Amino acid sequence: MSSDGSERIARLVEMANDIAAYFEAESDQAVGVEGVRQHLVRFWEPGMRRKLLRYVRDGGGGLKPLAHAAVEALDA
Repeated sequence: MSSDGSERIARLVEMANDIAAYFEAESDQAVGVEGVRQHLVRFWEPGMRRKLLRYVRDGGGGLKPLAHAAVEALDA
């Protein structure tokens, strides 16, 4: 596989899932979603967030539910 957009998206999905895995221990899902969202806002470049949000809007899969919800919340 070349270093094209699909490879970069796969890496963003992997990183978002790693962040979500940390917040899965949170008993309140809304708090977990907000934790992932805040991490993405604080530590990810805007372009990275836009790519992942576009991927989710296009029906992309592979994200943990917590990560998926946090990415959707980026648009809120």
